[in-house]
Amino acid sequence: MDTISQVLNFNNPVFYLIIVWSLIWKGIVLWHSARNKQLAWFVVLLVVNTVGILEIIYLLFFSKDKKLNK
Repeated sequence: MDTISQVLNFNNPVFYLIIVWSLIWKGIVLWHSARNKQLAWFVVLLVVNTVGILEIIYLLFFSKDKKLNK
């Protein structure tokens, strides 16, 4: 429990790296899901915060690549 409180400390630079990492993935995946008109994924990914894990899974397995459909 002590290490979790150390990471979540606002003075710890790892805390800010986790936030930046999560925001980058969140932005990429929300853009892809909106572009693919996948409203359910957009809402789930907007609400659920998994530090990039769910976002990466979506991009790898569920994102529709429009180039492949042409």
